[in-house]
Amino acid sequence: MKKTRICLAILAAMPYLAQADHEGTVHLDEVKVVAKKNKASLTQPDIETAKENLSKTAGGTTVVNMETVREGRTSNMQDTLGMAAGVLAQSRFGAEETRLSIRGSGLQRTFHGRGLKLMQDGMPTNLADGGFDFPAIDPMATDYIEIYRGANALQYGSSNLGGSINFISRTGYNAPALEVRSEGGSYGYYRLGVSTGGVKDDVDYFVTASKYGTSSFRDNAQQSADRLTGNVGIKISEKVETRFYFGYTNNDSQLPSALTKSQLKTDPKLSTVTGGPLAGQGINERDINVTRVANKTTILFDQSKLELGAFYSRKSLFHPIIDLFVFGNDTLGVIDQQSNDYGLSARWIKEGELFGLKNEFVAGMTPTYGRTDAKNFRNVNATRGAKINDFDQKASNFEAYAEDRLSLDEQWTVIAGLQYTRSKRDSKDQMITSSGDQSFNQTYHQTSPKLGVLYQLQPHVQLFANVSRSFEPPSFGELNVAVARTLKAQKGTTFEVGSRGNSEYVDWDVALYYARLKDELLALGTVASPTTINADKTIHRGVEFGLTARLPYSLQWRSSLLINDFKLDGDSLYGSNRLPGLQRSLLRSELMYRGSELLENFYFGPTIEWSPQRYNIDFAETVYADNYFIWGLKAGQKVNQHWSWFVEGRNLANQKYAATTGVAGKWDGTTALYYPGDGRTAYLGVTWTY
Repeated sequence: MKKTRICLAILAAMPYLAQADHEGTVHLDEVKVVAKKNKASLTQPDIETAKENLSKTAGGTTVVNMETVREGRTSNMQDTLGMAAGVLAQSRFGAEETRLSIRGSGLQRTFHGRGLKLMQDGMPTNLADGGFDFPAIDPMATDYIEIYRGANALQYGSSNLGGSINFISRTGYNAPALEVRSEGGSYGYYRLGVSTGGVKDDVDYFVTASKYGTSSFRDNAQQSADRLTGNVGIKISEKVETRFYFGYTNNDSQLPSALTKSQLKTDPKLSTVTGGPLAGQGINERDINVTRVANKTTILFDQSKLELGAFYSRKSLFHPIIDLFVFGNDTLGVIDQQSNDYGLSARWIKEGELFGLKNEFVAGMTPTYGRTDAKNFRNVNATRGAKINDFDQKASNFEAYAEDRLSLDEQWTVIAGLQYTRSKRDSKDQMITSSGDQSFNQTYHQTSPKLGVLYQLQPHVQLFANVSRSFEPPSFGELNVAVARTLKAQKGTTFEVGSRGNSEYVDWDVALYYARLKDELLALGTVASPTTINADKTIHRGVEFGLTARLPYSLQWRSSLLINDFKLDGDSLYGSNRLPGLQRSLLRSELMYRGSELLENFYFGPTIEWSPQRYNIDFAETVYADNYFIWGLKAGQKVNQHWSWFVEGRNLANQKYAATTGVAGKWDGTTALYYPGDGRTAYLGVTWTY
């Protein structure tokens, strides 16, 4: 790979480049932690402690500082994670729903999410079957985000290909007493949020309430959400703290249809869901209501720490969608589900010596269980018609893991880990029709090892390498009676090398990976006829590159580059074709003027998003999404300790492009597969802090 050789050359040169503030990079400066009563939380480490912890990982990790994210619009996961090294985040139609992938995890999932372990404050937010929804996480409530790519997330029990994303909440120790934030812009977009936090003796608290809405760039794509999120921490003693979390989200989303390429180029706002053969089904929707409560308790000992957690979430899903025959007599129609998920977590961290050498050991387990009352009804103008399916779905997982970091000397550290997963998927058919009994009960399990090495080349420069196994059982989104008894869990082996660090003028975070997968879970067909298969063998390889340079004249250049080379490996039907549905490379970058003494805390500059190659969206490589280049401008200022503002323009050239796509086996020449990105838009935000 020519691109790989270029990136290897960049990797070799990194230790000799210069420092800046790259939010996606783990800084390696020495961090001294001084314990002071009521100055820090035991359950919620601050961002500097998080950077220090992630710097101990022999692989790709990223910390996203939400203060930098809040310099612009904070509408969706693309806004939040788009500049994070190694993360692909593409909003489907300007909405909160996002295609989210790391290293090709769940790369063809065009609804909900799969292939990553999402956590909030160290506890899972995924449903027990592995699927996840985005609206439950409020950026207004988040202090920073930890990203562990691939098996680097083993220390949280994750064993999937993509790794884990952990959203860390604000607390009374780091939140302002009162903050009001308002954003508004094109196509009726608004986001309003009020938060408060504080410390009273040994109790701290943080609460935020927010309201979001947009009529959206596309037709039939209105969105709205109301959220209430917070936590209360109690310091029982200087070494014991417990924290209670709560969250409520009510999200209503209309879902516009995919378009043909011709429709994309002529009228990207179009949505065809209410006409033609779908007349009488109304506008597709996905309305979600989530209530979540959790507790986390941290206990400090002389050389160790114990973290105990528990959570419960209740989710309601009302989802009118295409009402067509899919599997025999099965239809999608109106999906109506009530889910209850709960789990426990225990994590023990011990620092000490082993064989006279500095050593750190992490062990834990996370049992989770979920039960879903899953019904389907005929879609009558986006309301429930006659009931056509009724399933009692149960999912359970038991994850146990251990990881040891042994420092051979001041430069070399060896990391070894082991993770065990056992998952069950049980679906009981409670409405047997002419299709017969569609019940199934499947169990998946695997032990996944990991071995890595970390080399401290210079005080602020690290090199790393690791090899690991990955494992991911299917979610109920992949399972149906047609494939449930034959669909296998996805397995793989990943090799990774990379570097991170900072010098005088540059910060960097770069990793190269090569993964050989067996039985990868891949999608065939469209929303109207979805099918998941196990590919025999596939290869995922690529480059994850984050860079920030501090240039002359108060300029700062931040960039995130992804290079994706994902292929089948000798498939009987499609040979070694590229896997469809994901950009081959994607660059996001901004060049900001960061104000001098005359314009203190002022920033201004251009932003770009560039996908330089077309990429196939079917396995047969007969139909493609075009390359694109979009640009915008952003400006803002923290005027004083109370007031800050930003203004942002996106896609100012009004480029017509596909932000994401569906996938197909071999395109039939007519099926619509393109989801247009937003056209020209502008946004303004103001924050007042007391």
